[in-house]
Amino acid sequence: MYYIVGLGNPGLQYENTRHNVGFMTIDYLANKYNIDVRKLKFKSLYGQGEISGHKVMLIKPQTYMNNSGEAVRELRNFYKFDIDKLIVIYDDIDIDFGTVRIRKKGSAGSHNGMKSIIYQIQDDKFPRIKVSIGKKPEKWDLANFVLSGFSKDEVSILEDEIRLAAKGIEIILKEDIDMAMNKCNSVKLVENNNE
Repeated sequence: MYYIVGLGNPGLQYENTRHNVGFMTIDYLANKYNIDVRKLKFKSLYGQGEISGHKVMLIKPQTYMNNSGEAVRELRNFYKFDIDKLIVIYDDIDIDFGTVRIRKKGSAGSHNGMKSIIYQIQDDKFPRIKVSIGKKPEKWDLANFVLSGFSKDEVSILEDEIRLAAKGIEIILKEDIDMAMNKCNSVKLVENNNE
C-alpha cells in the first residue's frame, strides 16, 4: 500500500487557493480512479483504491497546513508502513510556474506543512511531488500569497501541472521514482517564465 498525502487547508474559504494544490491533486486522482476520499480518521479525510496496479490510500490532512505532520504521524503509527511508501504532494513557490518537481527526499525548504511532517515523523527520506504555484510578487506577504486564488490564465496551467503531478504518481507506482523524475521534472508547461 502507498500512502499518498496531499497538503492543504480544510474549509471552503481555502478551497481553490495556492496552498491547496496538494488537495486538488488528491481530488483529481480520486476522481480519475473513482476513489471516495470521505472517511474521517487519523485527523484526515481518506479513501482507498488502486492506481497502476497498486493499492493506495489518498489522504487529505484536516489539521490545517502547519500541523500536517500530526495526521501523517497518526497514520504511520497505525499502519507502520515503510517511509518510501509515503508520497507527499504540496505547493512550491521556488520552482518556475508550469513545472512540477519530484524528489526522493530532502529538507522542507520554507514549507511549513513539510516542516511539520518531517518534525513529527523524524524522517525526510520520503518521495515528494512539488507543484509550482508561481512566484510571490515582491510587495506581497507570503501568507497572503499562498492563501490567494489563481487568475484565469493561471488556472489552465495549474490544471496541467496537476495532471503532470498525477502522472508522476502513476509512474512512481508503475515503474519507479527515477523514471518519474526523468519523465516529469523536465516538462515545462509554460513557454516563458520571465514574469
